Amino acid sequence: MSLDWTAHLVAVPVVLPLLCGALLAPLTQGRHDLKFGLAYGSVLAQLATALALGALADGGRPGGIGVYFGANWAAPFGITLVADRLAAAMLLLTAVLALAALHYARPRWSRIGVHFHSLFQFLLMGINGAFLTHDLFNLFVFFEVMLAASYGLVLHGYNAVRLRASLHYIAINLAASLLFLIGVALIYATVGTLNMADLAARIDAVDAGRIGLLHTGLAVLALAFLVKGAMWPLGFWLPTTYAAASPPVAVMLVLMTKVGAYAVLRVWLLVFPDSARFGYEALLWGGMASIVFGAAGMLATDTAGRLAGYAAIVSSGTLLAVIGYGQASLVTAGLYYFFASTLALAAFVLLIELVDRIRTPGAAMLALTAEAYAVEDAPAEPKGTGVPAAMAFLSLAFMACALIIAGLPPLSGFVAKFGMFHAVLNPGPGAPGIGAAGWTLMALVFGSSLIAIVSLMRFGVRTFWATEAIGPPRLHASEVIPVAALLLASVALTLQARPVLDYLARASGELHRPALYIERVLGTPALPGPASSAHRPGEAP
Repeated sequence: MSLDWTAHLVAVPVVLPLLCGALLAPLTQGRHDLKFGLAYGSVLAQLATALALGALADGGRPGGIGVYFGANWAAPFGITLVADRLAAAMLLLTAVLALAALHYARPRWSRIGVHFHSLFQFLLMGINGAFLTHDLFNLFVFFEVMLAASYGLVLHGYNAVRLRASLHYIAINLAASLLFLIGVALIYATVGTLNMADLAARIDAVDAGRIGLLHTGLAVLALAFLVKGAMWPLGFWLPTTYAAASPPVAVMLVLMTKVGAYAVLRVWLLVFPDSARFGYEALLWGGMASIVFGAAGMLATDTAGRLAGYAAIVSSGTLLAVIGYGQASLVTAGLYYFFASTLALAAFVLLIELVDRIRTPGAAMLALTAEAYAVEDAPAEPKGTGVPAAMAFLSLAFMACALIIAGLPPLSGFVAKFGMFHAVLNPGPGAPGIGAAGWTLMALVFGSSLIAIVSLMRFGVRTFWATEAIGPPRLHASEVIPVAALLLASVALTLQARPVLDYLARASGELHRPALYIERVLGTPALPGPASSAHRPGEAP
């Protein structure tokens, strides 16, 4: 018995960036093209691997779930990596965002520090590992790899503002890591395992005297996830960090915020199916509180970076509320919203730096003064000059980002929110009717959309129309292509909404059938060693 070569693909998203990062680390400052080529090739290979894993999970592999045992130690003892439909989709999203960030960083940001590309690869290793691992302790390890790399990247191209925000970011995440480790220790002390499938299989057998300790461990673990997922009031650090980070790093921070929500989704739906319902109410109301907090922050801020940060909190809060609502069809729409909002926010944080180039500090001050004192501009005579191509691109790209983030038609943000409303209003046969939580969730999602479009359009008016003291900026092709590619991916997500939603419905169905994971992970044997298969027929083994 031997392992088919396709089974090794599960380990590639972890091993490849690790090797590439180690190879890039010794390279000196001057070899920019070589470092970019190696890093870009690594991400392209990760993209191809994610596509292959998605195809295998969606019908190309018996059972649809790929299981890989590190060092051939069968679960629950060894390092277990699991590639299902959702994990493959997350790997694909990670590779797309990484390609956009690398493209954008090539002309300027990647040249500021020596180790940008190696840190970037280690960051990808941590993110990919977090999506693939099926063990809580290994999840902690991958989180720490991801965070350690992000500490260096957030400080990349440091200035006083970035340094201050980075220290806050590091302190908060170190505290969250400590909570993570405490939660893992309590769970292991209670159940005796950290493999997620084994934990789900054993949790019903925990005696009543120890169930409180188990719930405490899981609650502490959830706090660590929710700090990273920016649930209110734990996400206060996020807007400042987004505003201070360099644009390519901010793209990855958009995804890293969602890794906490992904961990909650993965662990809670596996360990606590609908019958247990432990912590679901806290996720629901905490997520809705995050929507309120993020929407209020968007309305209150006039800084583009902080606007993106508060929009990310609204997005994360919406996903957490969807998980807490506990309905499979709503999780499907929530996952679609996950991808749509992540692509739009990533494009927006790249666009911010380009938009800032068209405004001088004096123009920004004039715009704010005119709005504060209600100064009316009399319409001037048209001057007959055309709109420069750079200005047209920036304005159209900003409009697309605003439509998706706010959830207005016709782009993917509207499809996602319409799908969530449809799922809440049509819970299915045998399900309870729409209660106060359902109406409240829909009202908050709708209200946050209105606030988002008001806030974004206010920023757009101040930027593009408030004063004539602007000029067409000089844009590098490496900066324009990533923004355009992310927005085109959002358009493709809209045009292919039906097949994407069908795929995510199958992924959601897997998540809501924990017995499938338990059987697949615990039922897969380790490969026999050479000694057990090398003897000839008729000879004693």
